[in-house]
Amino acid sequence: MRKMLVYSFLSFLVISGVFAKGASEAQKPCESLSQLTLPYTKITLAESVAAGAFTPPPGPNPVPGMPANFKDVPAFCRVVAEVSPTADSNIKIEVWLPASGWNAKFQGQGNGGFAGVIDYRALGAAIKRGYATAGTDTGHTGFDAAWALGHPQKVIDFGYRGLHEMTVKAKALTEAFYGSHPRRSYFASCSDGGREALMEAQRFPQDYNGILAGAPANFWTHLLVEAIWVTEATTLDPASYIPATKINAIAAAVVAACPAQDGVRDGIVNDPRQCNFDPATMLCKETDSDRCLTAPQAAALKKIYAGPHDSAGHQLFPGYVPGAEEGPGGWSLWITGPAPGRSLMAFFGTQYFTNMVYEQSGWDYKTFNNDQATKLAESKTSHALDSTDPNLKPFMEQGGKLILYHGWGDAAIPAPNTINYYNSVVASLGQASSDSFMRLYMVPGMQHCGGGPGAISFGQGADYSPFDPEHNIYTALEQWVEKGAAPPRITATKYLNDADPSKGVKMTRPLCPYPQVPKYKGSGDPNDAANFVCMEGNK
Repeated sequence: MRKMLVYSFLSFLVISGVFAKGASEAQKPCESLSQLTLPYTKITLAESVAAGAFTPPPGPNPVPGMPANFKDVPAFCRVVAEVSPTADSNIKIEVWLPASGWNAKFQGQGNGGFAGVIDYRALGAAIKRGYATAGTDTGHTGFDAAWALGHPQKVIDFGYRGLHEMTVKAKALTEAFYGSHPRRSYFASCSDGGREALMEAQRFPQDYNGILAGAPANFWTHLLVEAIWVTEATTLDPASYIPATKINAIAAAVVAACPAQDGVRDGIVNDPRQCNFDPATMLCKETDSDRCLTAPQAAALKKIYAGPHDSAGHQLFPGYVPGAEEGPGGWSLWITGPAPGRSLMAFFGTQYFTNMVYEQSGWDYKTFNNDQATKLAESKTSHALDSTDPNLKPFMEQGGKLILYHGWGDAAIPAPNTINYYNSVVASLGQASSDSFMRLYMVPGMQHCGGGPGAISFGQGADYSPFDPEHNIYTALEQWVEKGAAPPRITATKYLNDADPSKGVKMTRPLCPYPQVPKYKGSGDPNDAANFVCMEGNK
């Protein structure tokens, strides 16, 4: 028996050696990838990058702390390519392939805003975890949308074609380099990246096995109608503008008017839909001050919470929910801005309608008409930019898994939009089928894709969450895809200093699969997620 065990062990070593040798021989030299021929693709660079040696090229989106961000990135093969599916397309992609230790998985990277840049930090984070990975500028460079004026094919590239082409070409390069196709493919991104994520699930269900979509700007046309709506609310009448100095008072009034829905009064609004805050309660009784609102300001605030409606009174997009006003990522950045018409929503709204809808460089948002603008936006760009199709049956039948999340304190994209999309899928496929492949997590106190007073660290990005499925939503997605373990609740963390988690933990909170909500048990430390339960909430 002992001889048989020894023989078996030696045989195992020999066989393992053969496979190891085969894997080594299958991996090609990085530089040889420059000779690979792919449809309408020009490979402009294929180079081996030594550990810690990468320095991103100059561009419109410099990475803070460069090149220090990449000192701990292991050696990899870097491939740069340009993809031109149409005569007016120039989609730049970067594919990074670990020189050793590949985990046999591929991770696609998304974009924010109008895209136009490649997220090198996300590529580096993926390489450190052993993934083959890729990013794209979606066919243009820069922060604004001037590139779209007179270029409908570039709008399509931005809308969905650029990311899909990146995925297809990156997988081909991965297979050429390693000699084998990725066993699993994942996509995780937020904001416009969340829109891209849903676009992939809807249009190209075969591209990814697991998708994590955060705060998706998936109803793009109507979201940008709202951007103009809120800008007009605070600028058409100069007296209606709400300065940043009044935001804290509004936030305090909101918290005071909202019940402690989770059983803990900690200044975090657990579900803003249950709040009954009326801006009229803040009307100045005597002179104007930062602690009250004038009548025009109260009217503007009410309009922002209500959201855009057409002339028949139909809601075009959810309004901004109470509880998202305060903080560096709140209204003073996104909605009211440092001065009238200087908010980020004003920027995105005017850029979109100027360059993609009206196609007039001198277009004035003050001429905006909800009915006419909405119809024109839909007819011109909905097919390219909106990822609102609730029929995810092809993605489900491919075995795909989808996790959505959204911060209740999002001052950029109202959180109810993601709930609306989730509910539309349930209505299309039924609750049982939807539960088999889809989850939604709402995050109290989180702003746009991160930040805010709530427990905001749960593995949704390159953060410090432990890589276990209880604390890391991305790991939970992988466990669901690879082991069939559906994610239950996720434990999110709030650090004493979000920029430096080593300073310690302030609190933990459970994120419950929607429509469940967290509820304090009534005893134990309210800063410990273990003392909360997930219970049925409101849909």
